[in-house]
Amino acid sequence: MSKDVVVAKKYAKALFEVAQQNNTVSQVEADLKVVVEAIANDADVTRFLNAPNIDISVKADVIHKATDGKVSEAVINLLGVLLKNNRQDVLGPVFVEYVKIAGEALGQADAIVTSAYALSAPEIELVADHFGKIVNKKIRVQNVVDKSILGGIKVRIGDRLYDGSLSGKLARLEKSLL
Repeated sequence: MSKDVVVAKKYAKALFEVAQQNNTVSQVEADLKVVVEAIANDADVTRFLNAPNIDISVKADVIHKATDGKVSEAVINLLGVLLKNNRQDVLGPVFVEYVKIAGEALGQADAIVTSAYALSAPEIELVADHFGKIVNKKIRVQNVVDKSILGGIKVRIGDRLYDGSLSGKLARLEKSLL
């Protein structure tokens, strides 16, 4: 496990504890996602945050003004602490770890469902219900389209992969024949 992941887990755990005390776990997750995506999708903001010649107080002030009233106070405070400790580079990993911690505490899990075509809402609900019973959690589905799987679906929940794709079945058949 890399040092950044260990650091990210500590920040994520602290953020989760604050969010849990304020009963804003889901809101903090949504706010953190917005901030992470906004920073990741804007190269100028990333360069600004990583610029060594700009004072931390200036960075913190700009971030505070940009996010004030738009995201929760817990997320704003996290950003301030990360900047103060020159750890803004772990914001993405903090989000990933926060989602894991919050999901575990709330009995939720994220599933990446790969299919040959975009699944409809009833199909997504069916997959979520089916795999929710398997892992005994409420499943949040993200559908990814990949025509190379030919048919069926692949479902990844955490580090587990359930491969019901046609391409996967063909690969297993080929392996058994060799």
